[in-house]
Amino acid sequence: MAVIGLGYVGSCYAAVLAERGWHVTGVDTNARLIEELTEGHCRYQEDGLAPLLQAGILAGRLRVTSDYSAIQAADVVLLAVGTPVSTDGSLLADQLTEACGEVGRHLRAGQLVLVKSTVPPGTTRDLVRPLLEGGGLTCGADFGLAFTPERFAEGTALRELRSLPIVVGGIDQDSTRKAAAFWRDALGVDVMTLDSPEAAEIVKLADNWWIDVNIALANELAKFCAVFSVDVLDVIAAANSVPKGKSTVNILLPSVGVGGSCLVKDPWMVWDTARRRGLELLTPVVGREVNLGMPEHTAQLIIDALVRQGKDPARCTVAVLGAAFKNNTGDLRATPVEGVITALEKAGATVRLHDPLVDPFQAETLFGITPAETVEEAVQDADCVAVMALHEEFATIDFAELPVAETCLVLDGRAYYSKEKIAELRGQGYAYLGVGR
Repeated sequence: MAVIGLGYVGSCYAAVLAERGWHVTGVDTNARLIEELTEGHCRYQEDGLAPLLQAGILAGRLRVTSDYSAIQAADVVLLAVGTPVSTDGSLLADQLTEACGEVGRHLRAGQLVLVKSTVPPGTTRDLVRPLLEGGGLTCGADFGLAFTPERFAEGTALRELRSLPIVVGGIDQDSTRKAAAFWRDALGVDVMTLDSPEAAEIVKLADNWWIDVNIALANELAKFCAVFSVDVLDVIAAANSVPKGKSTVNILLPSVGVGGSCLVKDPWMVWDTARRRGLELLTPVVGREVNLGMPEHTAQLIIDALVRQGKDPARCTVAVLGAAFKNNTGDLRATPVEGVITALEKAGATVRLHDPLVDPFQAETLFGITPAETVEEAVQDADCVAVMALHEEFATIDFAELPVAETCLVLDGRAYYSKEKIAELRGQGYAYLGVGR
């Protein structure tokens, strides 16, 4: 099979399929990326991905190239190119258009094309299909076409890829049947078939729309709980015990904000697509606005706490531990930490930064701060230690040994420390503050 686009998603699929014995050809127009993979380097921070890619290449089951003609030897072609959105939420289809045009020129009869890239409903039928048919073959008669959304999350991608049900919606019944059969054979997972590619396209958008709105609810609930000096985590745990439907109430956790490549764009994709059909949706916008405001809210929590301690924020040092958008990843895409640092610096605070999983050059480019090499260097005489991502390395920090200022605040942005841990911190002389805690 062939995987078009060796970004984060495409690389995960290529690695796992090669591991399962498939002969995979990975195609990407980024010559530097192809060179890195050939040399055994993986630029993506995903546990187990780098050795899996290298094993596939060394075993000869995974070949990477920039030559689209290599797809002619594949029975199945998986499209996994990037699909960003513009500021108004509309799809920027340049990468998808180019990839489909190239695939169409090299497509042969009997192949099955699977679209993995997240797109607005109707894209597989109205954009992908005509481009693939540009090479002279006819969809349905000569080749199959189906949409199959990407569903795993960073940090748990390989485990979820091997276990989560796959969703498929074909352009016709034969395409749906062949796509379902491929995934059952390729990954050995359950497959859910839908009646159309549009239905399958909406599935991914529905998942991320729900997640973003749910987190927005959690974030506003955190603010509400703070007014009454109530721990939001206690409230969420109790609220989630109520049966509802086939499960229970499931409020997610509040945090410094939402980031990554999907949650920050997919709700806007939903909103824009609906607006173009004359439907005005409210929840995608509300969810985005709430979550976009969390970095500044978090920074204000720090500033207000320092003022309550009798300190001038403009004379304070804040050590930010964790620059990535979530725990145990080095991904800086749309990280909410950027907004926190911007707001702190606007208040005059000196900000230091440390994240062992993030590329130092990328961090310095994004934040304008040269990252500290160690936790100790970052927190030296700090008035606040802001834990924005609880990477495994940070979970074992001995706060009693940190060389912080005499009075120091611990801001919990995404660590969700237990009450026992909070009591321990306070016993060591720290002030503690979390989002809604």
